[in-house]
Amino acid sequence: MEMTKFFMMVVFLGTIMLWIMMPTRTYKNKWQPYMRLKFGASTYFGATGTTLFMYMFPMILVACLGCVYLHFKKRKSPHHIDREIKGGVWSALRKPMLVKGPLGIVSVTEIMFLAMFVALLLWSFITYLRNKFATITPQSAAADGQYLWQAKLESAALRIGFIGNICLAFLFLPVARGSSLLPAVGLTSESSIKYHIWLGHMVIAIFTAHGLCYIIYWVSVHEISQMLMWDTKDISNLAGEISLVAGLVMWATTYPAVRRRFFEVFFYTHYLYIVFMLFFVFHVGISYTFISFPGFYIFMVDRFLRFLQSRDNIRLLSARILPSDTIELTFSKNPRLVYSPTSILFVNIPSISRLQWHPFTITSSSNLEAEKLSVVIKREGKWSTKLYQRLSSSHQIDRLAVSIEGPYGPASTDFFRHEALVMVSGGSGITPFISVIRDMIATSQNQKCKIPKITLICAFKNSSEISMLHLVLPLSGLQTELSSDINIKIEAFITREKEPKSEATTEQIKTLWFKPSLSDQPISAILGPNSWLWLGGILSSSFLIFMIIIGIISRYYIYPIDHNTYKIYSWTSESIIYILVICVSIMATSSAAMFWNKKKYGNNVETKQVQNVELPSTTSSPTSCGYNSMREIESSPQESLVQRTSLHYGERPNLTKLLLGVEGSSVGVLVCGPKKLRQKVAKICSTGLAKNLHFESISFSW
Repeated sequence: MEMTKFFMMVVFLGTIMLWIMMPTRTYKNKWQPYMRLKFGASTYFGATGTTLFMYMFPMILVACLGCVYLHFKKRKSPHHIDREIKGGVWSALRKPMLVKGPLGIVSVTEIMFLAMFVALLLWSFITYLRNKFATITPQSAAADGQYLWQAKLESAALRIGFIGNICLAFLFLPVARGSSLLPAVGLTSESSIKYHIWLGHMVIAIFTAHGLCYIIYWVSVHEISQMLMWDTKDISNLAGEISLVAGLVMWATTYPAVRRRFFEVFFYTHYLYIVFMLFFVFHVGISYTFISFPGFYIFMVDRFLRFLQSRDNIRLLSARILPSDTIELTFSKNPRLVYSPTSILFVNIPSISRLQWHPFTITSSSNLEAEKLSVVIKREGKWSTKLYQRLSSSHQIDRLAVSIEGPYGPASTDFFRHEALVMVSGGSGITPFISVIRDMIATSQNQKCKIPKITLICAFKNSSEISMLHLVLPLSGLQTELSSDINIKIEAFITREKEPKSEATTEQIKTLWFKPSLSDQPISAILGPNSWLWLGGILSSSFLIFMIIIGIISRYYIYPIDHNTYKIYSWTSESIIYILVICVSIMATSSAAMFWNKKKYGNNVETKQVQNVELPSTTSSPTSCGYNSMREIESSPQESLVQRTSLHYGERPNLTKLLLGVEGSSVGVLVCGPKKLRQKVAKICSTGLAKNLHFESISFSW
């Protein structure tokens, strides 16, 4: 397993070395001619073979190796890990370095990699300019009918475009939710979305500068008509401008003020990525595209698999409506589906919006609830408000059509490496920690391993939100009482109320039981229990099929016309052929893998008779002695949890005191909630007052 990861790193670093060497004379005069001779002179691929084999193939290989690595890692017990070593180098690298600012909460490791990436961009740009400017003289510029500054401006504009391609090569990797590359290095799609944001800003800023420099140049040489040129045998300027405009429209809607107030605008305009990438290919030609195309290829595979999964209607079993404007949806799940705590599920409800997909934290544990999966939805935006109003209305609902994508989450969790675990939440930020607690309860019941001491610090605005603590323990799957191995303490703070509400003001938890259709399916892994191996198979087989088909087309159709001159056959036509073959290869292999796994591992769960049931409950706040009124479904585990809960009215948690007071040589600190809460916890962990605190922020910025 470690050898696989080592080989991945070697291949990836080799690709980075190509990027580093590309601006140099050594690459241009020695490496590039050799690569063109080896890979770019065949009648099957022509010049495209160079970029196809030197840039595209290595990254696909890395992704496939990542799938193999994750498959064997999944088979290994996630709890057989060493405790965190106090003061270790790795621990220091994970500490927050920047807490406030445009980058958000950033660790030492992230700053290091960001600095190296920016250094790569600067190195490439400076080296490109230095080598090219050395060949531009007043005489050479005059020979081309230009002033010296115009010749240098044109050269600089082209090199700025080269730099943008480096950013574009990585742009789509963080949003390939099911990709192996992120979990292979310990990242998740939701934690990596900030990298996509950073890269997106870089891509559009650099490509905008690239376009503006060319416009200034064309104006200065009185060739503004070049803006409308679509050269089918060379660079197409018009295609580049269309791509840039699509990118600018997407970019304009990503700013927080726009995204939060007009989420639908942000969501729908992001589909312009198809226009952006398509016309980028037409702009530079397919041969050059493959330098920055691997990330988008991996994203295309992931996107089509998500499309296939979203076609099924999912069996929704029940909905619990809590007084805190919160809904818990419970779905039927294939027992073979296993996911890690803090995983997320993307949900689509066509009766509310056919196009909108929203991510929600999974609160259930696959180790505790083998046939059920639950998510919690807080009433906040327009979409969630419509759902809440529909479910809480007096009208009876027998069935609610739902589609899903996921679950997505870390390949494994390392919470058990700590002696103690502190989870800090604000409002609905408690939901990721519900799955962590449930998973630890399941581990204490099924395995013999030391469970970290758990402290849950949760802040709520009103006492009605205390009802979310009802979700900490599931309604089924528990033993008669909590294991003595579970040392859990809950500190709940109600900030806007100074005393508990009277019992007369309490509300009930309404539970709706649905009657699913026979065609509804339980949530299953799109590629079955061996999903990582199947994903690796799809990546490798689709790429191989693509190579075979393109080789045949190039050898018997394009080559007889063009003879590798690249001046006869249309670049646009060639790009369309390549794109179509890529799409067909991905669709064919992904569909075949999905249908085979569905046929073999499909869960034929019998339809159960369900009906709407309203169970009495209370929204009264729990006290240190227990709840004012117990539900009939509550059992010893729930009562035990109530006894471990302390309520604090009219005050905010003193996070410094609470965090520094936790004992243990290694204390994991997880935080999820408002931005200021995350920043405050990060600042405490980064000050060095307690070297045993290890920070991890859980933030969803989709």
